[in-house]
Amino acid sequence: MPAAPTSHRAPALTWDVFCHVVDNLGDIGVCWRLCADLAARGHSVRLWIDAPDALRWMAPGALEGCIQGVCVLHWTTPLAPDLLAGLPLADVWIETFGCHPPPELQEHRASAIAAGAPLPAWINLEYMSAERYVERSHRLPSRVSGGPLRGAGQWFFYPGFTPATGGLLREPDLTARQTAFDARVWLASQGLRHTDRPRASLFCYEPAALPMLLQQVGGDAPSDWLVTTGRANEAVDAALAQGLDTGRAALHRLPRLTQRDYDHLLWSCDLNFVRGEDSLVRTLWAGQPFVWHIYPQHDNAHHAKLEAFLDWLQAPPSLREFHRAWNGMGLPDGSTIWPGWAVVHGWRTCVQAARARLLAQPDLTTQLLRFVAEKR
Repeated sequence: MPAAPTSHRAPALTWDVFCHVVDNLGDIGVCWRLCADLAARGHSVRLWIDAPDALRWMAPGALEGCIQGVCVLHWTTPLAPDLLAGLPLADVWIETFGCHPPPELQEHRASAIAAGAPLPAWINLEYMSAERYVERSHRLPSRVSGGPLRGAGQWFFYPGFTPATGGLLREPDLTARQTAFDARVWLASQGLRHTDRPRASLFCYEPAALPMLLQQVGGDAPSDWLVTTGRANEAVDAALAQGLDTGRAALHRLPRLTQRDYDHLLWSCDLNFVRGEDSLVRTLWAGQPFVWHIYPQHDNAHHAKLEAFLDWLQAPPSLREFHRAWNGMGLPDGSTIWPGWAVVHGWRTCVQAARARLLAQPDLTTQLLRFVAEKR
């Protein structure tokens, strides 16, 4: 009688994830979520990061080695002496957002390869976009053009919103956690009262339309606005310094939030203002109406990126107009930005449909694991 089939789990691998902090901490946010997700799936991960201090509040315990499966290494230039001594060779290298592994590490690996060790599966994890080039460029091979590993093969991996891309970061337990979440309990933990008033979270850069928004929303139904620490809080202070009246819009200043608590903030609100990449992905999973402040580029290349995203989202006209105004692309009628809470609540249908499309696709970590298995 044949033996019963057994299930086989992919072998645990050692991953090196490289992160250069540019600004605004979005790069840390993406990299930490990826590392934590890989570790939760049984892999061993080393996060090489040049400015690790933000992890103290973003992921408490990370720097102390308290997160099982993840080791944070301070990426200095040059590397600290003896850092590479005794460090096991990684099976996978992930360079994020165009950074390159430290030259000392490349030399170390070149010596190991000369002694018979294999090359790592070397992946360029790129910026997320809904533009057409992402589908064309995803999984394309490339060659290292210089240095001790010149000629080595690597691959481009593009996060995205369609089945022809690498998908988005989504932990396996995310939906279950969200289903079990109690907004009343979480708000109370932050010193906030749960009411029937609509709530908005504010995480942004310095949008020129912010004073106008605060003025106009204050004339609508009573609402609560939860303002995040950092640039959003400073932008609100600058707006209030102009002497505007926020009327029935109550402002609440939040402390720094861990990544998990930032998810809780998004789940607790009826409208979320987000910025960059990491918070956009998290608000998509939240499934609530949102407005995205895309990272501004000096040549306005972000305008095309925003329009491509709104096309994918199938955003209704009112949501498109709000996004354009919020991102400095002109006000709908020259004087109004706030469409009213009734219109905002109507955006939920569009966002929920987009979330359902994404949930039907494999997440980024799952796709990375399959890709690495194929290439190894």
